[in-house]
Amino acid sequence: MWVLVFFDLPTETKKDRKIYARFRKEIMANGFSMFQFSIYLRHCPSRENAEVHVGRVKAILPPKGHVGIISVTDKQFGMMEIFRGKELVEAPETVQQLELF
Repeated sequence: MWVLVFFDLPTETKKDRKIYARFRKEIMANGFSMFQFSIYLRHCPSRENAEVHVGRVKAILPPKGHVGIISVTDKQFGMMEIFRGKELVEAPETVQQLELF
């Protein structure tokens, strides 16, 4: 599973910028990496793990602005086409994780 967080937060005042920076740092500390400006993603080995990380993002939602969270399967994520200009580039690879029982 992949969890994507999309956000558009106000940055008009110094307080707004501080809230924006704190939210961004907290999602990055939670293992998300920047895909595009204001779009961050994280690979999760299972739906249950994805739900944990979605819950963590919900716990740190800022008081203002718009935040979207979506979870997609590896297969759905792999069907995404990504372009830089007119050049097609490959999507990030699925993280291989070893599970010990």
